[in-house]
Amino acid sequence: MNTLRQFSVLPGFGLSLGYTLVYLSLIVLVPISAIFIFTSQLSLSEYWQVVTSPRVMASYQLSFGTSFLAAAINAVFGVLLAWCLVRYSFPGKRIVDALIDLPFALPTAVAGIALTALYAQNGWLGQIIEGYFGIKVAFTPIGILIALVFIGLPFVVRTVQPVLEEIDTELEEAASSLGANRWQACRYVVLPVLLPAIMTGFALAFARAVGEYGSVIFIAGNIPMVSEITPLMIISKLEQYDYTGATAIASVMLIVSFILLLLINLLQSWTAKQTGRNA
Repeated sequence: MNTLRQFSVLPGFGLSLGYTLVYLSLIVLVPISAIFIFTSQLSLSEYWQVVTSPRVMASYQLSFGTSFLAAAINAVFGVLLAWCLVRYSFPGKRIVDALIDLPFALPTAVAGIALTALYAQNGWLGQIIEGYFGIKVAFTPIGILIALVFIGLPFVVRTVQPVLEEIDTELEEAASSLGANRWQACRYVVLPVLLPAIMTGFALAFARAVGEYGSVIFIAGNIPMVSEITPLMIISKLEQYDYTGATAIASVMLIVSFILLLLINLLQSWTAKQTGRNA
């Protein structure tokens, strides 16, 4: 009786797991641990005073609020863009598809300068928006929102696009043959399959937006209590050699971001189970 032996290119489980844990520790766990080690130098009252000062609280509200709103906007329009790229053929489709990845390749500082020049009071779009609608974009929270939408769009499109490509159009045709209109086919056939991917893209876009600095710093204006983001507060503390204060603020961002991403992942897992169960 011949014994079948399975061979793997990678080394055994023990060695692979060891490499994985060491790599993960050096890249992720050690830097995160350093944040809490520096923060532990503060007493509880000092820590609370640093992380709840009015200026820092305003930056929390701005950073997390605009990041969440930008991710929600991308979750809607990113799906529409992915739908157009997958389901339709049009002139310049490959160019549009390549432009989706531009925020990945473009340095964040360059993106920030370009957006500022475009939406400033004398910019191509800024002067039109402010002249006709009286809305100032650059150096306001609106400018921050636009920058975060710009850098987060590829995460939603590239997450939804492969899932949408795998959906067989015959399912929609079957729904139509049973009397469903286009909206009902999208609502009950396509959307349940796409929802886990949409939630994943939303989570990735939100996580990127929360820690974004380069593309936001130029268009934000950095006005205290108005358009000052939390990463800027951390940089300001570091420039003042207040390392414990910087790590204290960073620890709050880390904890809140982790909790929000955990909730989103749990919701995504629940949605995937419900979708599989309904299928």
